[in-house]
Amino acid sequence: MTNSRTYVLAAGGTGGHMVPAAALAAELIGRGHHVALISDDRGVRFPGLFEDIETHVLPAGRLGGGPLGFVKAAGKMLAGRSMAIKLMKEMQPSCVIGFGGYPALPALLAAFARGVPTVIHEQNAVLGRVNRYVAGKVDAIATSYGETERLKDGWKAKTHHIGNPVREAILELRNRPYPMLEEDGIFRVLVTGGSQGASILSQVVPDGLALLPTHFRRRMQVTHQARVEDIEQVRAKYLAHEIPAEIATYLPDMPERLAWAHIVIARAGASTISELTAAGRPAILVPLPSATDDHQTVNAKEITAAGGARTINQRAFTATELAKQIQKLGLDTVALQNAAERAKSCGKPNAARDLADLVESIHAPEAPIAIRRAAMQGKSAY
Repeated sequence: MTNSRTYVLAAGGTGGHMVPAAALAAELIGRGHHVALISDDRGVRFPGLFEDIETHVLPAGRLGGGPLGFVKAAGKMLAGRSMAIKLMKEMQPSCVIGFGGYPALPALLAAFARGVPTVIHEQNAVLGRVNRYVAGKVDAIATSYGETERLKDGWKAKTHHIGNPVREAILELRNRPYPMLEEDGIFRVLVTGGSQGASILSQVVPDGLALLPTHFRRRMQVTHQARVEDIEQVRAKYLAHEIPAEIATYLPDMPERLAWAHIVIARAGASTISELTAAGRPAILVPLPSATDDHQTVNAKEITAAGGARTINQRAFTATELAKQIQKLGLDTVALQNAAERAKSCGKPNAARDLADLVESIHAPEAPIAIRRAAMQGKSAY
């Protein structure tokens, strides 16, 4: 291993940004490096991700809301950049790694001003707005998908297909067999809308499961993650349909829930897709239509094309359609196991390791020639 260094991770806002950042942090710390996190007040509230890591909360405005909103956001960004520059002077990081989202921008702008090497990681199959803004200036770009939309040809020389890092507890599921579904055994369904929940799943899923054949419905067990405002309505629906269900607003033991499930009904966020493909779990995906650049629909393409998931457009997501798709998978044990294997085939289990290798190589004198050349070609003055 090289000498111990300091790395700054810039992430925030949603679990989609925070989870891969936490996975990289664990890998870098395991290699003997010091890691610090720059985030916003939302990012630091995710439990269990950065509890023992040096954390700094900086202001970061979100562009939007007309001219006045833009001015306010710009003011916050500049304030965050100034604070980040001071932190960079103190910490002297070897590299700053951004994970997209507006909370990452002040740290990246500070790194450009200080001449600190930079890497960005894109979790989605469409390059996000902040990553598009800084992509021309960073030393390397790490992507989660082999094909990433909005990635300019001029950036491809410094782009590396890494995958999306997941928690070690999720990776461990890869070595555990898919749970056998006996002919008369319990069929276990996990419903999750990601870190922010999804009301459409709460509205449709209980009624869709109720349309399944009686003999199938009677052996079903559901775990359903719902928004706080939806939870009582969801509980009442399952009770009315006589479907055993556990309903919660947060599932702290998600790795075990995923191991337990035969099928997952979910949004198509980056972390959800990476966990499904790491563990090898078949899914029915309902992409969030309001996601920027419709990136969740693009996220779902690879696993769906491989046969590991079925994607239903939200406009077509009805109780009848859901019941039809579940029967196509759940009533055929062989089809279900095949779908699990196909989902697993899309996984990138070494993503955290490979991203750490890339990050170390940007600053390390022993970096591979190809990566050094790519970084030199891609970097421009800020």
